[in-house]
Parts: sequence; C-alpha cells; structure tokens
Amino acid sequence: MTGYGRGVVERDDVRASVDVRSVNHRFLDLKLRGAALPAAIEDAIAARVRGALDRGAVAVSVHLAGRAAGLRIDTDAAERAFRVLGELAERLALPGPDLALVLAQPGVVTAGEPADSGGNSDGAEGTQAAVLAALDAALAQLDRMRQTEGSALAAELAVRLDELVAARAQIAVLAAEAPHQLARRLHERVKRLVDELGIHDARIAQEVALLADRADVTEELVRLASHLDQARALIASDGPVGRRLDFLVQEIGRELNTIGAKATAAEIGTAIVGAKAALEKLREQVQNVE
Repeated sequence: MTGYGRGVVERDDVRASVDVRSVNHRFLDLKLRGAALPAAIEDAIAARVRGALDRGAVAVSVHLAGRAAGLRIDTDAAERAFRVLGELAERLALPGPDLALVLAQPGVVTAGEPADSGGNSDGAEGTQAAVLAALDAALAQLDRMRQTEGSALAAELAVRLDELVAARAQIAVLAAEAPHQLARRLHERVKRLVDELGIHDARIAQEVALLADRADVTEELVRLASHLDQARALIASDGPVGRRLDFLVQEIGRELNTIGAKATAAEIGTAIVGAKAALEKLREQVQNVE
C-alpha cells in the first residue's frame, strides 16, 4: 500500500525530522536513508517499522540538526577511497575522483559525538529518543493515508468478490444441467447405432452416468464457495490480511482451473473465462493490501 508520513521532534537540543514513504510490495522491504546513525538507532528504527507495517517497499529518511548533526570524516578511509577510485579511473582513462565522490563512499563520513555530550551516552540517548518520536509521528501519518487507501481497496475487492460469487452461482446451475445435456447429446450421436446394433437405453444411461461422474464439479464448487466466504471475512476484518488473501486468490484460481478442465458444457467454459477475468482484477488489487 502507498502512503507518506513526516514527523519532526525537537528534544534536548536535537531536531529530528523523519520521512517515511511506502509503495506496494509483496513483502516488507525497508531502506534507511539520510543521516549516518549509530547501529543501535538504525536497529531501533527497523524494529519500530516492522512492528507497524507488514508489507510494502518502505523508505525511511532521517535528518538531524543541532548537536546531533555533527559529522566526522575518517581521513584514513577517505584516503583509501581516493586511492582506489583514482586507480580505477586511471585504468578506465577517466578523470580522477572529486571530493564529493570520495565523501560519498561508505565509512568516509560518519556521525560524530554530540558536541556537548561530555563523553557519556546522554547525547546518543537523546538523539535516539528524538528520532524515534519523529518516526512514530511519521508512521502515524502514514497509517492514516494507508487506512484511507485501504477503505477504497476494500470496496473494490468486495465488487470483484461479488462478481466471482455470481459466476460461481451460474456455474453451479450449469453444472446441475450438464448430465441432462450430456445424455441428450449422447442419445443423438448414437441413435443410428442403436437402430443398427441394438444398443439398449440402459447401456447408454450407464455410459452417461460414468461421464457425468467424471465431469462432476460439486466438490470444487463447495471449496470455491468456502474460499470466497473466507476472502469476504478477511476484507471485513482488522489487521494485516494481504498474505492470506494472496493464498486464497491462488486457491480460487486452482478451483476455477479444475472446473474448467472437467466441465463438458461450453456454457461453463464461458462462465469460467469471465470468472478468471474477475479473479485477475482481484489478484492485482490484493497485491496492494497490507
């Protein structure tokens, strides 16, 4: 699901602003950008996001101002980066690296100690508290946007499920008529043989019964109805349901494929085509569900 949230918090001379963007993704894919942060703060951010979101490609951008914004340049790392980049540029007959490229290399620029931290952990703790408070505010705003989108998606999914329920009802009616149609077609085809070879109606009825049993889709229709009922219940429930809906969509498709393979009536085949079209629209939307 898509959404955006922003939080800004000032605490202990630290101003933290956090932007959270989320776009559709099958799983949770988290990327952290912006200020270089201690590993403990990055881990805390990741844990907070995973606790709030279940799916989506999520980008978290953190910006700091005040005493926590101090940066430290690792000159040894800068020299190593400059040397390696210079050697590569020489091999490729390209101009040497500029300062911006060197500073952009991992490990060259890191977060420095807060200017007035006094060498203790108070500065880091204040920074973490500000960042997480801003993150919470951003996640709350993001959640409101996703809730709005979720309501619209739920309405769309309900429409698609209604189409599938109607298709299932149509298929059930056609499937109930299939044995009679099969018997009629078979009688017409073998009428000449009956006259010439003396095949009895009882024998034809036996063959019709065998064919009808092979084409019976009662079990598939029962399972299909169950899957559709479960999908409706999930849409009406709270909490993350996207992955369970993914599974149900696969199972609905499996039942439709089996019914289409077993059915002998052309009308059922036509109904299956329409049901699959509705299912594909449902599948596309389910990918956007949390």
